[in-house]
Amino acid sequence: MDMAMNRLARLSKKEYFWITLLTLLVLAMHFSIILYPNSIVLDEEFYVNDARHIISGDATLRAEHPPLGELLITAGMLVFGDNSLGWRFFTVLMGSASIFLLYLICRRLAMSRRVSFLAGFLLALENLTFVQSSVAMLDAANVCFMLLAFWLYLRGDYPLAAVAGAFSVLIKLPGAFAFIAIGLHWLVARRDRTRLFVLSMVLAPLLFFELMPLLDFAITGELVNPLNRVVNMITLSGSIKFATSPFHPSTSRPWEWLISLKAMPYNWDPDYLAVISPTLWALILPTVAYTSYLIKKGSDAALFSVLWFASTYLVLIPLQLITDRVTYVFYFFPTVGAVCMGLGMGLSQLLGLWQNKGRGKLRLTAISIFCLYLLLHVAVFLLLSPVFFRWVPAAIRRLLF
Repeated sequence: MDMAMNRLARLSKKEYFWITLLTLLVLAMHFSIILYPNSIVLDEEFYVNDARHIISGDATLRAEHPPLGELLITAGMLVFGDNSLGWRFFTVLMGSASIFLLYLICRRLAMSRRVSFLAGFLLALENLTFVQSSVAMLDAANVCFMLLAFWLYLRGDYPLAAVAGAFSVLIKLPGAFAFIAIGLHWLVARRDRTRLFVLSMVLAPLLFFELMPLLDFAITGELVNPLNRVVNMITLSGSIKFATSPFHPSTSRPWEWLISLKAMPYNWDPDYLAVISPTLWALILPTVAYTSYLIKKGSDAALFSVLWFASTYLVLIPLQLITDRVTYVFYFFPTVGAVCMGLGMGLSQLLGLWQNKGRGKLRLTAISIFCLYLLLHVAVFLLLSPVFFRWVPAAIRRLLF
């Protein structure tokens, strides 16, 4: 017994022990509800039905998205069958992997193990992230490849980062926003190996336009002009406007997501409610302000966090004003990791005050706020998560919805 405890103690000191444990815990929670409901949820209607057509051999191309995301759903169905496990398997896997990838990104930005784990913890128990990673839509895979591209870029593996970024775009075109963050960070903070970086950034669109026709061919058996495909995607996406589309109660404009909590019900019993965790939502603007301040202090992690936030969220505001494109709160999903990173840096300052033994009451206040915040973040997740929602009292349930 003592030997086992000693081995466990040694194992717990390993670099990736706790973040691996956290990732596996989230994965287990996903798999605990992956069969519920065993029916289509929201936009799964489009992607699962498309996958069925691909399997049956009579598929046509989905005009508004590239093909890779649907092929991942198809792969899950080929392995596990036409059921909720098959539909959602790769979404769950890649959504959970994003927690580990965020930790790796933080470590590459010279953030401590403690702060990096804190960022991963905030992401793991963030409601919008968990819900979006539970359903057979394209976003979890898109974000996973985006985070992989960030990590590879920060490692200096520029060609591989371009490949991962191209895969993100092959799932959803907004995956291209990742290259805005990468390009701006390289210009501001790196400017190293210029030829390799530029060639890598050229490689990404070339790879996209080479692979998309092949993936389309795998679906339809026909070669399609990739330039025409992209034009059609952009045209169709831009045609879904607030002014002309039928009213939908869950639509909202990007700036509204920071002003008030916007919820989008996906399913009832279990209840999938796409809403940014209130504990995170309330601190988005303070977090961005704090990380902007840290940039002046020379923090590369803060710089990357702000550029990530600007490239995946702020860019949506002028685009929406120009196009009047209909948007939903789950479009904020690719930005959640940037907020968790910045918030982790802010919360770490409270721990710093607590560790300063000469601070007296300030020290006690700091650790109290830190612990209460994390407890509240966990409590909000337990309240909103489809894993635990069946135990929430009916009165609270009615209040939330």
